[in-house]
Amino acid sequence: MLLRNSLKLLNNPVNRLLINRINSLNYGTVTSTVDLDFLKRDKTSKAMKAYLERAQQHDEFMKTQKEEFKIGKRHLANMMGEDPVVYEDQEKIDEAISYLMPSALYDKRARPMMKPPEKIFPERKAAEFDETGRPHHVLFYTSKPNFFQLLYDAVEHLNNLNKFEDNMTRQQKSVDPALKLELSGSEWINQDQLELKLVENIQPVEYRYFVNVMNRLVEHPYSFRVKDFIDMYRRPLMNQTIILDIPKPHIDKDGRSFITVYECLRKKARGDVTIKFPGTGKILINGQDVTYFEYDQSREQILFPLIFTEMLDKVDVEANVEGGGPSGQAGAIRWGIAMGLRSFVDPEVVEKMRYAGLLQRDYRRRERKKPGQEGARRKFTWKKR
Repeated sequence: MLLRNSLKLLNNPVNRLLINRINSLNYGTVTSTVDLDFLKRDKTSKAMKAYLERAQQHDEFMKTQKEEFKIGKRHLANMMGEDPVVYEDQEKIDEAISYLMPSALYDKRARPMMKPPEKIFPERKAAEFDETGRPHHVLFYTSKPNFFQLLYDAVEHLNNLNKFEDNMTRQQKSVDPALKLELSGSEWINQDQLELKLVENIQPVEYRYFVNVMNRLVEHPYSFRVKDFIDMYRRPLMNQTIILDIPKPHIDKDGRSFITVYECLRKKARGDVTIKFPGTGKILINGQDVTYFEYDQSREQILFPLIFTEMLDKVDVEANVEGGGPSGQAGAIRWGIAMGLRSFVDPEVVEKMRYAGLLQRDYRRRERKKPGQEGARRKFTWKKR
């Protein structure tokens, strides 16, 4: 039994190292470096080894992609007949790609693109544990430490604001209404953007938790004190470039402001719309009133932008349209009226119009009939005999 235990002790590498160390002290010998290296390797956990292997593979992959991106820019410059230095600018690359490979796909993400690898491939999370396998983050075992840290920070801010409010109440001081946080021109980032920001995948129910907590924080009367934290998770409803594109109205010979919107498109219909302010609500379509359209649905399409902005009896509309049918012509005029009304309403109303879809051009077309079928989607009735 004693011999068996002694053999087990000798089979353990760490015990062998300790015995060699004792012998070196007794006989003046030096321990082998191999055993020391083994001791160092033994301290590294399997999780850390796996992470280092994946990190090395990812770095090599990104290095290869960056080299290919540089080669691609040189090829792009050769095809365009320009200096490769010019294509250090991403806007220049996008223009060349759209010129060489034009695409009419509705979703821009489905169109050909050429961007740096850092923008195409998702960011990798840094190591969340040390060499011994101990996690750095206290919320590591929740499997989503960044997400729950965000909720914790939001609740911590809310508790601090409650304490501040109690102190102000004891001092008989009220909040200044002018300091109220104004978020009308923005909204919470969506679930996909939040996942990119946190570098973690979250469920829809967890995203709702995030929105509920942030809404409670915003509704607090002293929420302006944590404006920087709130703005990190907000996005604007309308880009500044879209706001700057709103044209200024002109003045006609009668002294009225007017704006004309050209290239009003819908299906095969083409037209232009002129809006004059102030007006009495007069609407002319190819020299006729709204009875130009026989069906009520087409008439409602024309009136909807005016009713939505409460400008029905305040402006006059003149439209010229040709091609297509009643649905296409009504859709073209509706889009032209909505785009023209931007020059006569407040920016807040423009944001509401954009959110309601009035400013979005409808690119849908009638789907063609397929050979071997009765229609675009309809099939011939199948008969066994």
